[in-house]
Amino acid sequence: QVQLVETGGGLVQAGDSLGLSCAASGRTVSTYGMGWFRQAPGKEREFVAQIMWIGGSTYYANSVKGRFTISRDNAKNTVYLQMNSLKPEDTAVYYCAAQTRPRATPIQVMDAALYGYWGQGTQVTVSS
Repeated sequence: QVQLVETGGGLVQAGDSLGLSCAASGRTVSTYGMGWFRQAPGKEREFVAQIMWIGGSTYYANSVKGRFTISRDNAKNTVYLQMNSLKPEDTAVYYCAAQTRPRATPIQVMDAALYGYWGQGTQVTVSS
C-alpha cells in the first residue's frame, strides 16, 4: 500500500504561481514514479505531469509545458508541482498518483491505468 497526501492548493489570480506537494508513504519502493492529474468540473480527468523516481526524467502535457515544473525529493518521498503563469483554465482538483506499472514509451505515462494509488486531491482555483 502507498498513501499519498497532497497539499498546497488554493485560490490565486491569473498569472500567479502556486506550488503543490505530494508526500508518499508506505511501500513507495514498489512504484516507478509519480504523476499529477487534474479534473475540472464537468470534464474528464487529464494528465498534467510525471516524474520517475530513478533518473528523474519528466513528461508534461502540452497544455502546461513551459509553465509547470514537476520535481521530486527521493529522500522525503515527496513530489512537487510548481505552477507558474496560471490561467483560469488551470482551475481543477489536482491529484497526485503513484505509478505502479512500467511504461514502454514515455507517452504512456499519460495513461491513468499505470497509476495504482491516488491522493485525495487538492483544489486549485485561478480567477481571471
